[in-house]
Amino acid sequence: QVQLVESGGGLVQAGGSLRLSCAASGINFNFNTMTWYRQAPGESRELVAQITSGGSTNYADSVKGRFTISRDYAKDTVYLQMNSLKPDDTAVYYCNARDVLTKRHSWGQGTHVTVSS
Repeated sequence: QVQLVESGGGLVQAGGSLRLSCAASGINFNFNTMTWYRQAPGESRELVAQITSGGSTNYADSVKGRFTISRDYAKDTVYLQMNSLKPDDTAVYYCNARDVLTKRHSWGQGTHVTVSS
């Protein structure tokens, strides 16, 4: 059974930092591209940051220079370090895994991030 469990969300003041974690089980972590998405109220879900099985990264323009995605192959966990947070970063953040061989997508339940001004 595939499980992606996000944690680390919460309430933070503008300019602060949070680190999100996504612990994966039931997948071959080494063969999955891991992506953080977010969805703000009334908005569509958008890609925030992505890391491939080989470690290449990609970021939304809105978070470049502030957010860093990383993965720990020993722990089957992907992280999103978020610095210099802004109120516009307020959203539910979702972890996604896409198997590069089977193309199967898996989603976590989401974790809330609220940035106060």
